[in-house]
Amino acid sequence: MNKELQVGAVSLQWEEGCNIIVGQSHFIKTVEDIAEILNGAVPGIEYGLAFCEASEPCLIRSQGNDRKLIDEAVECARAVGAGHSFFLIIRKAFPINVLNQIKSCQEVANIFCATSNPLQILVAESEQGRGIVGVIDGFSPKGVEGEADKKERREMLRRFGYKF
Repeated sequence: MNKELQVGAVSLQWEEGCNIIVGQSHFIKTVEDIAEILNGAVPGIEYGLAFCEASEPCLIRSQGNDRKLIDEAVECARAVGAGHSFFLIIRKAFPINVLNQIKSCQEVANIFCATSNPLQILVAESEQGRGIVGVIDGFSPKGVEGEADKKERREMLRRFGYKF
C-alpha cells in the first residue's frame, strides 16, 4: 500500500454574484450533456463548464456560452486537477433551477456542492493523481436562528419566488 498521500485545501475563485456546482462524472460526454441540460432548463442562463478528463489525453474539456465563466471554470479545474471532476459556474440562475436535472444526468456520479459562498476543495494527491475528498462551503455557524431570523428567512424565500 502506498503511504505517500497528501491532503490539502484548494480555494476556488469565480465571479461575484455567480454560483458554482462542483461534481464528479465518469465520461467526457458529460460536457455536452450538462450544456444541453442548462440550455433547456433556464432561458437566459449564462455558464461556463470545465471537466477534468481522467484518461488519456487527460485534457480539461470545456463548454459554455460566456467566455469569462468558461475561463473561470477552467481555472477551477486546473487548480483542483482531480480526474473526472467538473466545475460549473452559472449566472442569471440559481443551482436550485438546474441541480435535479444535473443529478439525473447519466454520467454524473456525485455532486460535492452548489454554492455562492467562499469555497475550498479538499484534495488528496497520490503518485497516481488527485481526487476530491470533500469541500468546505462557506463558514461555520455562529449561533442558532431566533424568531427574527426565521421571519427574514421566510420573507427571503418568498421574495425569490421559491415559496408562496
